[in-house]
Parts: sequence; C-alpha cells; structure tokens
Amino acid sequence: MAPKESKGKKEKMKSQRIGVCIVGLGRAGMIHARNFASRIPEAQLVAIADPSPEARAQAANELSVQTYEDFRAALDQPTVQAVVVACPTDLHLDVVSHAGRRNQHVLCEKPMAMTAQQCREMLTAVDKAGLKLQIGFMRRYDRSFVAAKEALDRGEIGEVVCVKSVTHGPSIPKPWQYDIRKSNGPLAEVNSHDIDTLRWLTGSEFEEVYAIAGNYRCEEARKDFPDFYDNLLLTARFVNGMQGLIDGAASVRYGYDARVEIIGTNGIIFIGDLRRNSSCVCTSDGRMIRPIVASWRDLFAEAYLAEDIDFIECILRDRPPRVSGMDGLRAVEVVNAGNRSILERRPVLLT
Repeated sequence: MAPKESKGKKEKMKSQRIGVCIVGLGRAGMIHARNFASRIPEAQLVAIADPSPEARAQAANELSVQTYEDFRAALDQPTVQAVVVACPTDLHLDVVSHAGRRNQHVLCEKPMAMTAQQCREMLTAVDKAGLKLQIGFMRRYDRSFVAAKEALDRGEIGEVVCVKSVTHGPSIPKPWQYDIRKSNGPLAEVNSHDIDTLRWLTGSEFEEVYAIAGNYRCEEARKDFPDFYDNLLLTARFVNGMQGLIDGAASVRYGYDARVEIIGTNGIIFIGDLRRNSSCVCTSDGRMIRPIVASWRDLFAEAYLAEDIDFIECILRDRPPRVSGMDGLRAVEVVNAGNRSILERRPVLLT
C-alpha cells in the first residue's frame, strides 16, 4: 500500500498549482508577474504588492490580480505559497524573513541583500522551515550561457585561464541608487550578474579583487553623492588560480551590452552580441546600420521564463534550486569587497 500512497501524493503534487505573490512591481517584478500570470501552467499569480498606487493600478489593470500596498498583507493571504522578491535591495531581508515565517518558498532577485550578514539571516529564515530559496541570476538559464558552460565542461578549450564579463546598461540610475549605502552601487545593481557568471564559469571562489571606478555620465549625482560611480573595472584572482575581469557601466545610453569571453589553454569561447539580430542595412551613402539590443528585458526574456519555470519545478519536485542562496551570498561578498577596493584604492582579499 505504501508505494501506491507515495505515488498518489506525487500525482497530486504534479497537478497542484502554486500560488505566487510578486513583491515589487518594477521592471523585473513585472517580467515575473507576467510569466506567472499566464505562461506557467503549474503556477497561479494570486497577489502583487508595491507601495506605489500607480504601479499597483497598472499591474491590476493588466493582470487582473489582487494588489496590496504592504507586502505583509499580501504574504499573509492563505493562497500564497511562493514569493518573488523584486523590491529594492535594502528591503529583501524583511520580505524573506516574513515569507519564512509564513512557510513560503522564495525567488529573490539579485542582489540578494546589502551585506553578507543579511544574506545569512535570509538563509536561516528559509532553512529553518525547509523552504526553497532561489536567487535571480537568470543568465544561468540563458541558452548561450548554458551552451558555453557545457562546452567548458567538455574541455573544448582546455583549462580556463581567464573569464572577462562585460555589462553596460543604458538606463539612467534611479535617484535612490546614487546612494551607495542604499544600493551598493552599479557593482551590485548592474554587475552582480557578472560576478555570478565568473564564479559559475571558473568553478571557483573569488580570492582577491581590485576595482577602480568613477562617475563620468551622471552629473546630477556628483554634488550630493560623490562616492557614486557609473563606470568600473574589477580584476580578480580566484582560489583555483584562474583570473577574471568585469567591465561595468551604467547610463551608457547606446543599448544593452552583455558579452563574455572565456580564454582557455587551447581556445576561446565568446558569449553575447550587441546586435539585436543578424540583419544589416548598407546604404548608398556608405553607412552600415545594425539594430542594437535595447534592454536586458529583450535579451533575457526567455531566460527569465526558464528561471521562473525552474523555481516552480523545484517546489513541486522538492529539489534544490539551480542557483542557491549561497550563490547570492558569495556575490554580495564580492560586491562589498569591490566597493571597499574602490573607496580604499587597494586590492582586497576575500579568503
């Protein structure tokens, strides 16, 4: 009888729809909300929360879902079984802690938190209840990045020597992001993905970082936030001896630029292309015109969907997330070390 009961429970779990709440209705939050509202049969969007009346009204009109000003009121609804945390970074700990008390699984957008200690508290909050905590490093779900990792694992370029990762974002930072104490700066907001990419592709932890940065494009921030930077270079040495380089920039305006080079002992792998597609227009006056990727929302749309699907599957199949809370913690440690290196103008050891 036991095997039949076990099978019955599994079948019930497969047919169950997971009730999801989105906390934070910015650009990333709305990507997740649309996915859970209509693109994942095993999930159901049951609540959204944001302090902005305008954001709530627009989301409710588009998604026909109950909205809440306070995330606590949303998470207290009995239909909520899982939470996507897409609010500002300094609020992540409060939301995840509340979700832990409500026995709700969590998909937390990057950066995981402001400090490594906050990350540890978030891990404790979910571990105590045996819950899933997945971090939103969606590049691990992108087809090009996955193909590159598989090629590395097959040894197609020999041993990895160095991983170079570029992320240039076109958007002007939000006013709250100018305060490094509240945002951890572009190294967190823009380049957390690069940090995770380097950890993932080298298969190692950061040992030492040295970063330089400056504010070249955001004039409005210079007076009140002299520590803010919109351009940075970070070099890294890894525990296994591999090397890394992150080239980060905000407010570049020309388009969304995400590219990676993996240099090996026997070859090189390139990931990413600034071109939106392969079309190219050549005109009679000697111009060559290629469309450029406008936003990360365009480039990684399918990766976000794959990430959200995997989150639900982790819950239903009771398996660990592909990107864990520890991955989020390690990235925050590098962000904090990088910002310290920028301020103190010296290399900083992590181990």
